[in-house]
Order: sequence, then C-alpha cells, then structure tokens
Amino acid sequence: MLQSLKYAHLVLRLGLIFVFLWFGIDKFVHPSYWLNAWVPPGLVSFLISLGLSGAEFVYLNGIFEVLVGVSLASGMFMRFFAAAGLLFLLVVSAVIILVTHAYSEILIRDVGLMGGLAAL
Repeated sequence: MLQSLKYAHLVLRLGLIFVFLWFGIDKFVHPSYWLNAWVPPGLVSFLISLGLSGAEFVYLNGIFEVLVGVSLASGMFMRFFAAAGLLFLLVVSAVIILVTHAYSEILIRDVGLMGGLAAL
C-alpha cells in the first residue's frame, strides 16, 4: 500500500508539473491570447493605473507558473510554491466568480488543481 501511495504522489506531481509549466510557458509564447481571452478589461484598467501593462501582468503570471512547475519538479521549496499556487488559484477563481457571476469549466479545472496542490 505504501508503494501505491508513493506512485500516486509521483503521478500527482507530474500532472501538476505539466499543467503549470505548460500554462506558464504558453504565456510567453502567446501573451496576447492570454491577455485578450482571459484577463478582464476592468483588471487591465486597474493594472494600468498601477503602472503595469496587461502584457507585463501576463508575463508575471507566466513567471510564477513556471516557478511553481520547476519547484514541483525539483522538490525545492515545494510546500511553499504548492501553497502559493493554491492561493493564486483561489484568487483567480474568486475573480472568475466576481466577473462572470457564474461557474465555468475553468473554475472547475482550478478546483481540481487546488485539490492537487493541497494534497502536496
């Protein structure tokens, strides 16, 4: 049984590594897609008032997601980045609910990712 828990933990980490690295790297490859499709215009206006462009915000998110993925892959600071990733997804989920006033497939996906990060 302990062996199966060891493999389950490994598979969970590999899945989370894949998701965070994929999304993080993709933010550098397609920043305009992420900005136009996923960042609410009101948030962009708020960011501009803080002196941060929408593209810079997308890049910062990408850096954070890559750091989470690398941390999970290396095991360094894993608990810190798992907790930070969980907090990040909680904030993203809250923004989705506040902006759309509805539940969506993205929110459900994030709940699953939050469960995985909490398990680590």
